[in-house]
Amino acid sequence: MAFQLSPGVLVQEKDLTAIVPSVATSAGAFAGAFQWGPVGEVTTVDSENNLVKYFGGPTDATYTSFFTAANFLAYGNNLKLVRVVNESVAKNAIANPSGTAVVIKNYDQFLNSYSAGGYSLGEFVAKYPGNLGNSLKVEIIDGNTWDAYNGFSGNAWPYQAQFDNAPGTSTYATTLAGNSDEVHVVVVDEEGAWTGVRNTVLEKYAYLSKASDAKKSDGSSNYYKDVINTQSEYVWSVDHPTAGTNWGTSASGKAFANLSANVSVSLSKGFSDDANVTAGNVIGGYNLFANDELYDISLIPLGPWSNTASVVSSVVAIAEDRKDCVVFISPSLASVVNVPPSAQATNVVNFRNSSTTTGGINSSYVVMDSGWKYQYDRYNDNYRWVPLNGDVAGLCARTDNLAEPWFSPGGFNRGQIRNVVKLAFNPTKTDRDTLYKAGVNPVVAFPGQGTVLFGDKTMLAKPSAFDRINVRRLFIVLEKAIATASKFQLFEFNDPFTRAQFKNLVEPFLRDVQGRRGISDFKVICDETNNTGDVIDRNEFRADIFIKPARSINFISLTFVAARSGISFEEVGA
Repeated sequence: MAFQLSPGVLVQEKDLTAIVPSVATSAGAFAGAFQWGPVGEVTTVDSENNLVKYFGGPTDATYTSFFTAANFLAYGNNLKLVRVVNESVAKNAIANPSGTAVVIKNYDQFLNSYSAGGYSLGEFVAKYPGNLGNSLKVEIIDGNTWDAYNGFSGNAWPYQAQFDNAPGTSTYATTLAGNSDEVHVVVVDEEGAWTGVRNTVLEKYAYLSKASDAKKSDGSSNYYKDVINTQSEYVWSVDHPTAGTNWGTSASGKAFANLSANVSVSLSKGFSDDANVTAGNVIGGYNLFANDELYDISLIPLGPWSNTASVVSSVVAIAEDRKDCVVFISPSLASVVNVPPSAQATNVVNFRNSSTTTGGINSSYVVMDSGWKYQYDRYNDNYRWVPLNGDVAGLCARTDNLAEPWFSPGGFNRGQIRNVVKLAFNPTKTDRDTLYKAGVNPVVAFPGQGTVLFGDKTMLAKPSAFDRINVRRLFIVLEKAIATASKFQLFEFNDPFTRAQFKNLVEPFLRDVQGRRGISDFKVICDETNNTGDVIDRNEFRADIFIKPARSINFISLTFVAARSGISFEEVGA
């Protein structure tokens, strides 16, 4: 309290309402090959519809990545997604047919390196690398070319019906004695790759301005390059048309150069070799999630990258360093497809133990399932083999919504796998025994009961409470939430008041988790026994939190006893 030097009233507040906050446990993270979308940056996707909108549908080269993401989103609604490409060959489609295409991965790279133009790319460039950009056409028309079209009977501009009137002079330019600054712009699916119908208008922009300082009535920019570069989902504006000699200058007193013919440019030279994305590209994508302060994630499916040892080891290292997320992997397709049923269990166990795949993994932060599923691809009207790790990660997200993170995602109540035509490997009871001993969770199709995740083990080799998914995820929740709350003890005094305040913060949270069946008992020690004088002198603060986790049932033993009619049950029980 401040000292008062003369009589008066000093009003102060103290906030003793601090609590341990809720933390996110259902956010997925995935890096994969897609035919469209920003490269090398994290995008949040909440549904399969938005997955298609932002990253395009599946192709023969991208379907394993696409359906891993889509299958996760069938159970949850929060996926942090990174598109990766083979950057040595990927290119954005460009408007200049004689220009040299480049790879522009995302908005930051465009803004920093290409937005000023001057790279012989032409008037427009596809927003992202890939073949889809080659289907795009962009047209610009101003008042002069609009009138020229109207001067010839039956020769109107094909997209004239998209606009109410001809472009002319904007109110903004008029007030500054400028003229002829307005243009209309359309982005067209020329080849039909986006919509299935050639020459479909994808976007239209009316009454944009050639003036760099042009403003709309709400104060936002109406400069045509600014509007397109911030609003278009398909293209970026790079260079002005050749005839636009004074486009991009201020409106004051300016008579803007007119087009002699409407600008009509078809983009070409776009490319993305999605079938040959390298392990280094994928690792680079996943490495974005290494920063736990920037990205709050919990579930990391590896999709088709489970059989790439360098990717697996890199992502597992990220999870173990963060200590707040779990990695999900599947065996290779070759382990379970087009092999004799008698060899499938052995193949999966060999995959798990092989030093060239996942043999080095001994971690409670990794979960492995038993194979791949056959599912329908409605975008291409065929069937695809897809790894199950996206589904298993999704089951954990679904368990958070149906119950709690510390409940097991396996079994008939919460472990139902969706969108399954058939399994590549449907383990028998004997197979399941073999798999479970190796730390592999069987996915089993039971006639009339669906396809079920029939296990909840992590890949921790030693017998421990942490060899179960629910226990690992319980401790992730506890550690993440309490660590977040503990930050507010930093720079306070290590004295009885602060220690009591910490206990009063943590114990109600643990009692709540106990009431929600996450733990059976707990104890918090934060006093002079573990905060000794030496600890205090080193500016440290210590708390020991003992937890008895709830355990999931993995084995049920039922004993049925037949008794004679003349005997009492009390005698049998005795």
